Amino acid sequence: MEKKPKEPLTPLTGFASINEDLVQNILKRTPATSFASAACVSKSWNDNCNQILSKPKLASAFSLNPDPKVALQEVVSKVLSEPIRPQFAIANVIENGVEYLSETLYLLAAKLGSKTPIIVSCTNGIIGRDAVTGEHKEVMLEDFWVDAASNNSGFGMLLTVGYLPGLKVEAFPLLRPRKAGPVAMIDNFVMDIKNYSASVSGSTSPALIIMFGGEEADLKPVMEKLDHAMSRETIIAGGRRSQFLYRRGTEARNVNGSSTKYFTDAVALIFARDEDKPSGEGKIQFHSAISSGVSAIGPRYKAVSVKETQSETGLTTWLTARRQGEQEILGGQMIIDSIESELVNKTELFIGVSKQRQCVTGSENPKLLRSLALHQVKGGDGEHLLVSGDGIGSGDYFHFYHSDPKAALCACSNVSKYFRNLKLDCRSCQLHGGGVGSKEVVGGLVFSCWGRGESFFGHSNVDSSPFLDNFPGIPMAGIFGCGEVGRGFTMLNADDHEDQEEKTSCCCLHVYSTIYVLVSYTPAPLKH
Repeated sequence: MEKKPKEPLTPLTGFASINEDLVQNILKRTPATSFASAACVSKSWNDNCNQILSKPKLASAFSLNPDPKVALQEVVSKVLSEPIRPQFAIANVIENGVEYLSETLYLLAAKLGSKTPIIVSCTNGIIGRDAVTGEHKEVMLEDFWVDAASNNSGFGMLLTVGYLPGLKVEAFPLLRPRKAGPVAMIDNFVMDIKNYSASVSGSTSPALIIMFGGEEADLKPVMEKLDHAMSRETIIAGGRRSQFLYRRGTEARNVNGSSTKYFTDAVALIFARDEDKPSGEGKIQFHSAISSGVSAIGPRYKAVSVKETQSETGLTTWLTARRQGEQEILGGQMIIDSIESELVNKTELFIGVSKQRQCVTGSENPKLLRSLALHQVKGGDGEHLLVSGDGIGSGDYFHFYHSDPKAALCACSNVSKYFRNLKLDCRSCQLHGGGVGSKEVVGGLVFSCWGRGESFFGHSNVDSSPFLDNFPGIPMAGIFGCGEVGRGFTMLNADDHEDQEEKTSCCCLHVYSTIYVLVSYTPAPLKH
């Protein structure tokens, strides 16, 4: 029987003729919105898109355009100019733009998708790269005051968007009932975080918590509870006081919004490891460091009597004190004069109160923790020393601290050395991987005090220098705010003035400091 001749194969045309490498090359160059559409074209294209976004990505840019709508358009266009699947977004607006928070949140939700948790906050300054020029800058609100002759009305916006495969991200608010006085629902807040983390990762402690506190919120009891409840591996960083709005991935709620039941005192972005992540995904790690800008000065004191008062400017503690080992009670102004006589230049003063405390969360057993709380010195009279805040008890010991640019420079240098060692570790992994993909740093976040910057150091980009010196090409974003959240053992610049108790006390709320968070990624071992 005669065989039928085979029909010639129809030559591939159009996209069907493009090989996988070329498809990936094209997709890598598409903006985020087009990339998302391309992932829906076919299974093959979806696989290619997944391969392109197989590792974490951080994208960030700022704009100083005086028109808020144009500024938002510039940062969104830049951040979404490359492939990314937004898992979270943080937008920071320089203070004069408070009224634009709501509109910014609404427009970002439309651009990034309704399931992306978003936080929008006001800040005193921003750190990052210009969306138009690509130039790295540290921009402070005071820069606009100095340049009053310019047409810029004092508006600036920083946008950071992240994609972290292998982690899940959600925002959780710290609520305070409107009718129940000034007490926030801290236990509920901590349990919400623990329950979410447990549901995602199997562990009640997430990998990272980014906090933003409200203008009137007291984060001290919040951080005490979190410090007690979370494992030592959980990094907590953020800003202590600001106006903010947020949107959860599962619901939207305005911090100053229409809720008749609650105020929102703080919001936290929770980064929890996904125990159901695909086996081929690598490992994300967070690394933190603290550059302190205060130094201890003078002898140690002991509080004798304590009185708290409430005013329009907040809580103030009036205390009498004596030097450790002495019986004479000293006048507040006399103590301040004695401390200032040791300083070359007059600087801002704080007292650091070291104490042990029992902390309980929910039904858990009490845990004894040693902490160091910093209080700003407001002044003194013939009898009392006046400091901000509360929580100081009779018999508590404290040391004076002062803002110190030289110490801050030294601390920045130490952070840079730590980053350098991390960079060397990444290179070592590349050289001796043994089948394991090379470790790399993919991005970073910075939370700094608004009292730092060029006016503090005398030259610019000091707080950025650990990043710029070691990882100049990676995306980084930062803010200058009012108080810094940074969990870990205190890195106050230790010297002979501090005793061992203070050196080992945990300090979660800082002043004149810069908190750094690095994101690194190690690919999964190659399958043979």
